[in-house]
Parts: sequence; structure tokens; C-alpha cells
Amino acid sequence: MSKHEAVLTAHAPQPIGPYSQAIMTGHELYCSGQIPIDPQTGEIIAGDVAAQTERVIENLGAVLCAAGYHVADVVKTTVFLVDMGDFSAMNGVYEKYFGATKPARSTVAVAGLPKGARVEIDCIARA
Repeated sequence: MSKHEAVLTAHAPQPIGPYSQAIMTGHELYCSGQIPIDPQTGEIIAGDVAAQTERVIENLGAVLCAAGYHVADVVKTTVFLVDMGDFSAMNGVYEKYFGATKPARSTVAVAGLPKGARVEIDCIARA
């Protein structure tokens, strides 16, 4: 059985609950959902869902990097949206980062997200 190792970086928002930014086990990395928090201020960024999606993916990238992974290593994402009307705008930003690798993805509408975020994304990466 492989050992689980928590990943923590100051370049992404600190967890706001009892969880890790990511857990590495073997050659797989399980990244917790990221919301559009600026890691420097600890506050949700201003802007529409496109701006929030950009921040979310930058936060995920920081966690991936801290574990020695890259966006190209992502094999699965889950996108949580407060409003499915934001799907197209989120998808346009998402494609800039994941378009070349096209990981498997689920997109789910939710009633709400922490701190009033409009989007949250988690991912699984494999080296």
C-alpha cells in the first residue's frame, strides 16, 4: 500500500477547512477543489466567471507545480458552477489551459460554493 503525502504551497489559497490542498499517493495527485481566492489576500477575486475561472486554474496550477506535476498531467477534472448559464464563459477559459490535453471532465450545477464563488474546480493528475 502506498503512503499518502499532503501537498501544501503558499502559492495557492490555504485550506479553509480540515483538508489538504492535494494528496499524492503513488503516481497520482488528487487536488482539492479550488475557488477563485487570491492567495496573497485570501479574498475572492472581483470579476465575472471568466476571471474567476482563470484564478481557479492558476490556483490549481500552483498546487500541481508544488507536487512536481503540470496541467498536462491532469487526467480528470470536476467543474462546479453556481449558474449553468456561465458554462460557455468558463469553458472558454478552461480550454486555454486544458485544450491540448483534454482531460476527462464532469460539470455540475450546485446551489452554492464557499465564500460566494461562482466556480470551483478539482482535479486528478497522474505522472
